[in-house]
Amino acid sequence: MTPTDWIGFAGVTIMLIPYFLNLNNTIAKDSLTYLLLNLVGAGIACVASVLIRYLPFVILEACWTLVSAYGVIQYLRHKK
Repeated sequence: MTPTDWIGFAGVTIMLIPYFLNLNNTIAKDSLTYLLLNLVGAGIACVASVLIRYLPFVILEACWTLVSAYGVIQYLRHKK
């Protein structure tokens, strides 16, 4: 396995953790933890997609990162 594979696996794993925790009612989908894990995981997966030059997943993961960032911003705005 290449370093790029490890980066991709790390990103995808970080994205799957909040999904699994939400399914088990451990964290809410609108919690800061859920949003941040999605943001970090999608960002890492996007980097891996750029490294392997696979544009469909670059677009997917970049969008996922931006939507997650928007969610974090909305969360922080409403917590004030």
